Amino acid sequence: MTKQASKYFRTFLLSLVVYCNFIISCSTTKDDTKSDQVFRYNEHKNISSLDPAFAKDNSDIWATNQLFNGLVQMDSTLSINPAIASSWIISEDGKTYTFNLREDVYFHPHKLFGKSNTRTVNANDFVYSFNRLKSPQLASPGSWVLKNVQSYKAVDKSQFQIKLKEPFPAFLGILTMKYCSVVPKEITSHYGAEFRSNPIGTGPYKFKRWEENIKLIFRKNNRYFELNSKGERLPYLEAISITFLADKQSEFLQFVQGNIDFISGLDASYKDEILSSDGELNFNYISTVKMLRTPYLNTEYLGFYMDSNKTEYQNQLIRQALNYGFDREKMITYLRNGIGIPGNGGFIPKGLPGFQDSIGYTYQPKKAKHLLDLYKMKTGNEVPEITLSTTANYLSFCEFIQRELQTIGLKIRIEVIPPSSLKSAKSNGKLDLFRASWVADYPDAQNYLSLFYSKNFAPNGPNYTHFKNLQFDSWYQQTLKETNNVNRIKLYKKMDALVLEKAPVVVLFYDEVIRFTLKNVKGLGINPVNLLEVKNIRKN
Repeated sequence: MTKQASKYFRTFLLSLVVYCNFIISCSTTKDDTKSDQVFRYNEHKNISSLDPAFAKDNSDIWATNQLFNGLVQMDSTLSINPAIASSWIISEDGKTYTFNLREDVYFHPHKLFGKSNTRTVNANDFVYSFNRLKSPQLASPGSWVLKNVQSYKAVDKSQFQIKLKEPFPAFLGILTMKYCSVVPKEITSHYGAEFRSNPIGTGPYKFKRWEENIKLIFRKNNRYFELNSKGERLPYLEAISITFLADKQSEFLQFVQGNIDFISGLDASYKDEILSSDGELNFNYISTVKMLRTPYLNTEYLGFYMDSNKTEYQNQLIRQALNYGFDREKMITYLRNGIGIPGNGGFIPKGLPGFQDSIGYTYQPKKAKHLLDLYKMKTGNEVPEITLSTTANYLSFCEFIQRELQTIGLKIRIEVIPPSSLKSAKSNGKLDLFRASWVADYPDAQNYLSLFYSKNFAPNGPNYTHFKNLQFDSWYQQTLKETNNVNRIKLYKKMDALVLEKAPVVVLFYDEVIRFTLKNVKGLGINPVNLLEVKNIRKN
């Protein structure tokens, strides 16, 4: 951004500050405490529910993560650590998990608990919570997490046992999802569907007030069970305050003014203002802002529908030519200010065991043209043309690819459709080439490779490309039974390499989690699943 453009941008910021401050001040009430004891952030996507059984989107997951706990939790290195379960034992055949529960975990206070106003969590609470998650009446989008579970029971008050139908080494990772949180029967049965706005959990913060689309307040849970390394009780701050400005630029304005403590992600409306083209903080923000970034378990890609009746999409030469025909590094530099990792590896993203940075496609325009000429010679189709379907948010990426491929003679027509329409058409095989992304449901490469297993054909599974390969399917089935991590990762690598060779997808880039915080925020941290943890945050 030029100095003149930057000056105009800051003038524009100031012209909107009064309006945004007015909106924020209108939502300030006596529930707020001193700002140095409150973690403040904005949720531009809104929050649909505070019931963990419906925590599907990041906005819901971030909020419910402050209110609820499950058996286990994941740290910033993707390691699985104790939560309500203090320890666990896995049987030799990998099918039975026995969890020993802490006896000092209390539900948040509520009058429905009776005279004591609360009670401790026991194994029967997990039986109830899992039954609820599976209930057709509840219709939780997270019911799938228990599809490989044969049975579960309370062995006694402090021991909970799960038996799987088949061994599944990634199962502990699935249990870290907010879907698997424990909830109290007394409260959920009383509120029914309204539990979404009357949540009672065990987390570091408890629900205080929610004015939907305006403000959400959580207060510190003084009986929270986790301690820091010095034996001090978490959390440190007194409250969390969430606002709901829908516009990302207005959110940035509030951050610049110090009215919220952090922003997540990089929006086109302010990326050139805060970052240089090589992904570094611009000079004006160095003294007031900290930037955190780490690989995100998110692969951005283009997918070919392999059951298309058009030869261009079925032909491996065309698919490989597209993979070789554009410069991913230049795309990231100019369209993302250097945020993101060019997709020159496999479909498994950087940050997961199984990632390989040397099996993918690099920018080789001569090779791309040779493959395209070979296709023309073999098929007699001298003017191949393909249609790429995308949403408006990714139009710039698709136009970049379109321009690059035109130089080798491959014509790409771009179709921009609404996100909901793209999602539906992609699931039902209505798009021959589409832009998509896959964010990890759980931290294991098997989650990514499931997109190419033939028994997962969409719409009944995540195989949107309808890729089918007998060797791949055989290896995939082996991974489901392989309990040795080293052997399982070897299989993952072979499977990923095979997918890249057949090229049902074009890996664009592996995203990065990027967070900007004010300098007085300590302990926010960052992780590859972009989970927001507030319990360790201090402000000074």
